[in-house]
Amino acid sequence: QVQVIESGGGLVQPGGSLRLSCAASGRTYAMGWFRQAPGKEREFVAAIIWSGGATYYADSVKGRFTISRDNANNAVYLQMNSLNAEDTAVYYCAARRAAGGYRTSDNYPYWGQGTQVTVSS
Repeated sequence: QVQVIESGGGLVQPGGSLRLSCAASGRTYAMGWFRQAPGKEREFVAAIIWSGGATYYADSVKGRFTISRDNANNAVYLQMNSLNAEDTAVYYCAARRAAGGYRTSDNYPYWGQGTQVTVSS
């Protein structure tokens, strides 16, 4: 079993930055970040492969968000810059042990509890 724990959410003004952290126990192949805004479906944000560090981004966050990893500490980070109101959501970190299909939430069996990110003035 893999445990996933996120941290780092909060309230930030438009144009500001936040960094989310995610710690995963156990051996996994890839980690992903997803988000869900009120009244909307959960959507893919970014993913990273532990070995080699390949990254994947949703078009809506490309150039503003950066996903990175710390293999030694089994930690993944999501640096979010130039935040706007549309980024307001609960952000979830997820883990998987298989390759492929990184943009699909159903492919991730292990999930954190979520952390709220609110962008507002």
